[in-house]
Amino acid sequence: MSQASMDVARGFVQAFNGADWNRYEALLAPDSLYDEVGTGRRAQGAHEITDLLKGWKQALPDAEGTVTSAVDSGDTAVLEVTWNGTFTGPWATPQGEAEPTGKHQTTRACIVFTFEGDTIKESRQYFDSMSMMQQLGMLEAPASV
Repeated sequence: MSQASMDVARGFVQAFNGADWNRYEALLAPDSLYDEVGTGRRAQGAHEITDLLKGWKQALPDAEGTVTSAVDSGDTAVLEVTWNGTFTGPWATPQGEAEPTGKHQTTRACIVFTFEGDTIKESRQYFDSMSMMQQLGMLEAPASV
């Protein structure tokens, strides 16, 4: 993998942090696939993927990711990211719109990228959605034993 591809992977997080949607969309192949394993949502195409990520930023306007580790191999890169943000905006979920709770969350994730040239062909984001929902006050924490 080239340094350029690793820069693109890191740029995915940086563009999200800065809500730089033009840059974000430019990092994606036109037919790119995004698979959000934590929620089961999938988006196809640069524009649809960008819209999905705009929804996250609308719900958590202060959301930022910090890359804590990066590994590359051939046409694949994996970033370990810690996401932080406060649920203060409207959030469209598969079950309908969720009301903001004002609560903060810190969620660790891994994003696996596959490249086509210097653009992202596919990305799969793995994160603990249950823990995130508990932190945001949308799901009760399990009872202690």
